[in-house]
Formats: sequence, C-alpha cells, structure tokens
Amino acid sequence: MGEGVELVYSAEFAEVKEAVRVRLRATVWWRLLRWAAWAAGALAFAAAGLVLFLPGDPEPAVAAKTIVLALVAVGCAESLPWATAYSLFRLIGSQGETRAVVDEEGGRWTTRDTDTVIRWAMLPRYVETSRMFVLLTARQSGTGFAYLPKRGLADPADADRLRALLDRSAVRV
Repeated sequence: MGEGVELVYSAEFAEVKEAVRVRLRATVWWRLLRWAAWAAGALAFAAAGLVLFLPGDPEPAVAAKTIVLALVAVGCAESLPWATAYSLFRLIGSQGETRAVVDEEGGRWTTRDTDTVIRWAMLPRYVETSRMFVLLTARQSGTGFAYLPKRGLADPADADRLRALLDRSAVRV
C-alpha cells in the first residue's frame, strides 16, 4: 500500500450502529423486510379488530395472540440493526485500537490480532455522514462494509484528503 490517509481509533457503539444503519439503508432487501414486517403488523392488527368487532362471539384470546404476533414481527425487524451493531461492536471492540490506512489501492485495517487489506474492487461505493465514511461492497456482492470515523483523523484537514481519495477510488452514494 502506498502513502495514504491514516486514522487511529477505538470502536464506539454509536458509530458501529450508524455504519450498520448506513449499510442496511443501501440494500433493497432491508427496505423490503421492514415494509413486510410493518405490513404484516398492520394486517394482524386489522385481523384482531375483525375478530373482536365482527358480529358473533368475540375471541379476545385470538385477538391478543394476533396483536402479539404483529408486535413481534415489527419488533424483530426494527431491532435487527441494533442487534447486528451490538454483535459487531463486541467483535470489533475486543480488538482494541484500530489503525486504518487508506490509499489509492484500498484500505488496510490493523488491530491487536488482525491485519486486513481490502482493495477498492471490494468496496467500490461509500457514504459520508457527519461522523464517518462508510465504505460499501457492490450491490451484487453482498452486504459488507467498513467504516472510517472522522474522529480518528490526526488533523481535521485530513477529512478533505480522505474525501478526495474516496472520490477518485469509489462512487459516492
């Protein structure tokens, strides 16, 4: 790897959670999953209402089970980003300080027990947020990502250097 922009940081849960949310928003399947969960929840509430308010004997136990099922579906879909981020944070956080160097070839992340190099062909897209850069895999190759928190830069001007490097090497989403 050539000369590049260096970042040094330790994992923070809020950043991992933000990176996971950015990654999920960039996928079609996530939007479909959330839509399906909310639609199933709405249908379940409607079915519970029908069970309770249509002529005949109301069945509160069936309505209650249906409402619980709706809440579970929506709850699972909405907690997925948090659960994923928590799992990743425990893994990443256990490695201590991370040193990342990003250059024209790609990025290299070094921690206590790992040394990982990822070329731009694997991370051809990126999203910039107010706190970080999130590097994303191609749409067709999966749901991988890497994140680079701006607080890890030695100098605030390095954010402009990193942004310019990313603009040359990847597509901003």
